[in-house]
Amino acid sequence: MGVDRRRFLGAMGVGAGLLMTGGTAEAAAATRRVFFGAYTTWSGGAQGIGVGTYDTANGQLATTGVIKGVVNPSFVIESRDGRFLYAVNETSDGEVTAIDASTLKVINKQPTGGADPCHLTLDLAGKHLITADYSSGSLSVFPLRRDGGIGARTQKVQHEGSGPDPERQEGPHAHHIVFDPAGRYALAVDLGADAVFGYSFTGGRLDLVSTAKLAPGAGPRHIAFHPDGKRAYVANELDSTIVACAYADGRLTPGQVLETAPPSAVRNYPAEVVVSGDGRFVYLSNRGHDSVAQFAVDGAGLALVGHTPVGGKYPRHITFDPSGRWLFAANQNSNLVTSFAVDAATGRLTPSGTPLRTEIPVCVLPVRSR
Repeated sequence: MGVDRRRFLGAMGVGAGLLMTGGTAEAAAATRRVFFGAYTTWSGGAQGIGVGTYDTANGQLATTGVIKGVVNPSFVIESRDGRFLYAVNETSDGEVTAIDASTLKVINKQPTGGADPCHLTLDLAGKHLITADYSSGSLSVFPLRRDGGIGARTQKVQHEGSGPDPERQEGPHAHHIVFDPAGRYALAVDLGADAVFGYSFTGGRLDLVSTAKLAPGAGPRHIAFHPDGKRAYVANELDSTIVACAYADGRLTPGQVLETAPPSAVRNYPAEVVVSGDGRFVYLSNRGHDSVAQFAVDGAGLALVGHTPVGGKYPRHITFDPSGRWLFAANQNSNLVTSFAVDAATGRLTPSGTPLRTEIPVCVLPVRSR
């Protein structure tokens, strides 16, 4: 549960470096923190949550340490004020962990009551944490304490449903939970049930308001909202498609369906989907094709722009930095995190810097604060 604080503080410019002027101070100001979710129980796995930096001038990533003792932190988020980190512990006896972002010390853990939590989110007020527990197909709600710690679970929601894939859809598999831009409703994407469930969230409680069914065998994995709050995009893992959807008041209406990769002998599994801050482009990571697909937003639908080789194998997670200038990809099967410059005018991705080698990266979290 520790980290090499000397290396971390040195990389962040804490101490004497911040007192200097000229080039040194400018260099320090251009460096921001980033954390890496990973698997620790796999062969060759990480020791915990990776700690690093990236250069805001060129996107170059560097590792500076590790927060040890956090088991299988496959997804990591930060609190609304940036003071704390929260990570799932993706194990059969699922847990969620709270970490002080300043000291990088674990505050506490709580059991989710579900198996293999793989995603988590905060409500708009930042007072409640919700996990998506994959293997049990359930959602778990937790209140957050003032010290950033996690209170005991207050609600567990069990999904129902299955799909035609006997290996992946024998039952529900909650894979993603996210609030709409207004923060009024939470949408839970379930790969096993071929469905996206919409929930209201008041008084710290989830209440089902809608169920949007996707094509049988689609295997919906993740969803991303357009900034206007009226559109959303669902990445389907099992049939390698993306669905453009209309959205209003907790209800998702699936529409246009597009392939995410060209036909190939290698089966493709879409993973993450993200939308540019200006709402003009949508990006999706292709595992198998090992690319990032770029789509242009075209009214209620999408138009494929092209594919950018990701520079690694099996890109599990992609994300923008807070400025939107850089996109990072966690390439699970090649132990690499790659960086791309984002062209604001065209949305084009251009590789930048040297890929960062780190153990089984499956999530990248560039934080809002330095």
